[in-house]
Amino acid sequence: MNQNISRERLKAILLKSDIPILLMVLVHLTNDSTWIKSPYLPKRDLSFFPDESGGLPPEVQEHVVDSACDVLLNLSNSMRITPDRKLSEETLLEMMSVCVGENVPKEYLTMMLEEMGFKDRDSHWRTDVSTDSLRDFRVLVVGAGMSGLCAAMKLSSAGIPLTIVEKNTALGGTWHENAYPGVGCDVPNHFYSYSFYPNPNWTEYFSSGPEIHEYFTNCAKDSGILEQIRFNAEVVSAQYDRQSASWTVDIQHRDSYTTTETFNIVVFALGQMNRPKLPNIVGTEKFVGEAFHTARWPHTISLKDKNVAVIGTGASAMQLAREVAVDAKRLMIFQRDAQWTIPTRDYHNTVSDEKRWLLKNVPYYSSWYRFGLVWRYGDRLLDSVRIDPKWPNSHRSLNERNDRHRQALTEYMQSELKGRADLLDKTIPTYPPYGKRILVDNDWFKTLKRDNVDLITDKVSHITDDSIVTDSCNAYKTDVIIYATGFQASQSLGTIKVNVKDGPSLNDIWGDDNPKAYLGMSVPNFPNLFFLYGPNTNLGHGGSIIFVVECQVRYINSLIMRMIENNFSSVECRQQIHDQYNEKIDKEHAQLVWGHPKVKSWYRNKEGRVFSIMPWRLVDYWKYTREPQLNDFFTISHDPAAQ
Repeated sequence: MNQNISRERLKAILLKSDIPILLMVLVHLTNDSTWIKSPYLPKRDLSFFPDESGGLPPEVQEHVVDSACDVLLNLSNSMRITPDRKLSEETLLEMMSVCVGENVPKEYLTMMLEEMGFKDRDSHWRTDVSTDSLRDFRVLVVGAGMSGLCAAMKLSSAGIPLTIVEKNTALGGTWHENAYPGVGCDVPNHFYSYSFYPNPNWTEYFSSGPEIHEYFTNCAKDSGILEQIRFNAEVVSAQYDRQSASWTVDIQHRDSYTTTETFNIVVFALGQMNRPKLPNIVGTEKFVGEAFHTARWPHTISLKDKNVAVIGTGASAMQLAREVAVDAKRLMIFQRDAQWTIPTRDYHNTVSDEKRWLLKNVPYYSSWYRFGLVWRYGDRLLDSVRIDPKWPNSHRSLNERNDRHRQALTEYMQSELKGRADLLDKTIPTYPPYGKRILVDNDWFKTLKRDNVDLITDKVSHITDDSIVTDSCNAYKTDVIIYATGFQASQSLGTIKVNVKDGPSLNDIWGDDNPKAYLGMSVPNFPNLFFLYGPNTNLGHGGSIIFVVECQVRYINSLIMRMIENNFSSVECRQQIHDQYNEKIDKEHAQLVWGHPKVKSWYRNKEGRVFSIMPWRLVDYWKYTREPQLNDFFTISHDPAAQ
């Protein structure tokens, strides 16, 4: 903490703090549990961003702030190192429950302590490993987006040799490719960030794309990974040879030459959002104006005083419409399905200087702030998307809690569109809340009410040289068409051919839209191959995909370490284990909103199977991936006698 700060200035800053978090800081710094007893118990607040007062009376807040001033100034003036309080697990769990004003089950304790940086989440060597055993071991990480960087950083810190290739000119994955106006994250960035690389300097609560890209760039620089990335290098094919227990990978470089290299392990960190999906509309090739997907936004384009058409009303459309409407002469939004939209008061708010100071300087503050976000944006919503077979209003919702959410969301939309009954009829969905990705209101309803904005719900029939024509034969003249139509999430391998020598390709096994993997990471008959952000690891009920990836990276790194320690040449997921896991997934999804007959979304394939979304709580997936069970895999030793 800054040792030169005055009491007056410190108090002014602490008055801007979250009082429940400040109470947790006091317990840590004083080891006094009085601060988590009456009269200091915050009230329960179900908001994503709860009231900073914790619902406590002004005089109690004042006492907490004054006491924190005393403790922090004493700590600063004595120039003592922040005490490393070894609080008991019972105390920490009680603190968690007090902090959020509701019971936090014990099963969350260790997971949360990892998220807060109080417990180590990394995988570790169990024996001393010689330099020789590591020297000839090679791991290929394909992709330098969020998940690939996480894997690379953790592999590197474990001393495991790796190569990381990236098809683009820069790292960042989706945060490099998506550069449309208004692009940002709908998960708070103090949660949407690596647990092992917190950033106290976010300028917004929901940061814009450029700031997120800068964060990942800084992670790569500070960890020494940046100089290890081969940019403009795209994997064309990967073939496994059982005899040599290795993958032969063809890598095409931007200047058109191809290299062939051999690796022990291949980790695909391609994600589910790496290939833009364009709609199959008759006449798209006839359009003479500019037309492009949101993920291929032309940096030089100007939409000033142009007639602009946006096809789609998903996340990217909702983010960019606010910005585009300001410049466009006319903005025409073509909607296939309405979207449930939630209000979030801090979506456009910047993080104050005082808040950034608290996160950076006050011991334990950032850890407890993150805990609150993980709890509120994590598992709390899952119960509201479970189908109650006895619920009488199944045509509109799933259960009583889901129906309350529907009522609240509907009331919010009605308040935002007051006086515009024409828009209400178009914007209130008919399916249950959370059936599709819930969207954060980026002034969506205010944008729809603008005089230069039209929301068109007629189905698009075809496109001419200068217009979009709907089924009702209305023609909408346009200068620019923006396709906000999502990604080919079911084909995350893209054009990369993956096979075992003399065996079928993984592309054929998965087909066009039915990828499956054990824990979303491993596939039978494909040894030494892993996926990050693979099948059924997306999140539909809340949480941060970074959390999921950290769990996966720990699991994969642990498995690689066990391979090296035990002199295994290969590990291969057992078919039975894989099949049982996916049967369990399908059974669980049959009870959740994403399997509801009224819900049609990109989460499902043409047969209706949910292939993208995870049906588990975060804490469940954390348990599943905490440590790999070697008996889930076939293992082959380098020494045939040891098989």
